[in-house]
Amino acid sequence: MSRLVELEANGPRKLDADDLDEQKGDVAICQCGLAETFPFCDGSHRKTRDEAPDKRYVYDEDGTRAVVDRVVRDNDSE
Repeated sequence: MSRLVELEANGPRKLDADDLDEQKGDVAICQCGLAETFPFCDGSHRKTRDEAPDKRYVYDEDGTRAVVDRVVRDNDSE
């Protein structure tokens, strides 16, 4: 499976002591790209549990999932 994720940040996120979860004692980093608290995990990856390995997915801002055949990018004409 693959997933299209749009990100707007253009630099690194530096972690500090405030990022530590006091109850769990850890920091969970998002690997699915769907977390509203990105780069931190908020459990949004649960939406991906039933993704098929041979499909490509895109998630809308409201969390709606769609299967796509391919992603087409417009060429910049500069």
